[in-house]
Amino acid sequence: MPRSRLSPTRSNLVIIRQRLRLATEGHNLLEKKRDVLIMEILRMIDDAERVQRQVAERLARGYAMMQRARVMMGTERVRRFALSHPSGLDVRITPRSVMGVVVPSVHAQVPESHLSYGFGDTSVTLDQAQREWAGVLALMGELAEKVTTVWRLALELRRTQRRVNALETIFIPSYLETLAYIEETLEEKDREELFRTKRAKAMHPEERQV
Repeated sequence: MPRSRLSPTRSNLVIIRQRLRLATEGHNLLEKKRDVLIMEILRMIDDAERVQRQVAERLARGYAMMQRARVMMGTERVRRFALSHPSGLDVRITPRSVMGVVVPSVHAQVPESHLSYGFGDTSVTLDQAQREWAGVLALMGELAEKVTTVWRLALELRRTQRRVNALETIFIPSYLETLAYIEETLEEKDREELFRTKRAKAMHPEERQV
């Protein structure tokens, strides 16, 4: 707040002190929010990396089982059975709040289905591959939840840091400068008033005897 736009009065002194107090309190709260967001983001990154490793492991097992099924049954039979098997994925997304940020809660599950082919025509590796892929799809929902949450919290962290920087570098220094200017000006006026009072009494000695 530029000095030229604010008169050095006692009422403005009270106003600036209140604004400085609110800015300082807001700065402290935003710093705490920033620290909590950082901790939550780091935790979610660890969770996302854990789920990503699980996805990679199940994908590797699923590919391995599929390769074994292709060797035992032949590529065409595996493709025919895959096409005859109805695909589907049950996904439920519900919002939740983390530090005031709305993030998704994702639950993905492959619905149970009956085999559309005879057991005698297939290999057990095909069933195992199917279970691995179903597990991968469920984990992908959890991974999507973690990654989306990290991105949204990171955006909120960026906004919070901008507010912290604005208070630290603009508002609080401006209030401090304006506060010092008003206090110095009022103190100077008080000294001048005291000097005039003493001078007036010195010019009228009879007033000191009253």
